[in-house]
Amino acid sequence: MKAKISHSHPEASPARRRLLDTATRLFYDGGIHAVGIDRIIAEAGVAKATFYNHFPSKDELVVAYIEEQDRLGRAAVAALPKQSPRKMIAGIMGRISEAVIAGGWRGCPFLNAAAEYPDPTSLVRRAIDARRVWYHDSLRDLLAADGDPSPSVTASLLVAVSDGLLESAYLDNPEKVPALVREAVARLLDRR
Repeated sequence: MKAKISHSHPEASPARRRLLDTATRLFYDGGIHAVGIDRIIAEAGVAKATFYNHFPSKDELVVAYIEEQDRLGRAAVAALPKQSPRKMIAGIMGRISEAVIAGGWRGCPFLNAAAEYPDPTSLVRRAIDARRVWYHDSLRDLLAADGDPSPSVTASLLVAVSDGLLESAYLDNPEKVPALVREAVARLLDRR
């Protein structure tokens, strides 16, 4: 979902928080590789030594950014009202609609980061993969509870549809996405 800033990470010092908030904004708006450490340090208003005290490398900052976006997404799913598995799936997929029509949508932060880190063994890609496994498995478990005959396959299809909708909202008209989300969920869940 859209990169959001959270001020509630438990072990965050004020300087670490400013660095992560600044990086989140800059990475999402301009791309990870396009934003240098010096710019992040300057805009966060911290010393270079402070940056390296919290993040020994830029990649470690990027991993912290990805992990925070993951935590925020998981918390949003956990906060959904408990409902039937099918309605939970619709609620999870409905988060796509909320994100893309809120304004300022520049694509999925996980997919954007993955495009900049092609090496599947990098720490950044492993953090993205952990997010994707959680997302897939959450959908798979709900589909199994709903009686889907192939919950893993249907979950993979929903993940692929999510990816496509998240990116097409940036490339095309985001206002069309809510109807597409509803239609995709209905077609995939009612196909049996």
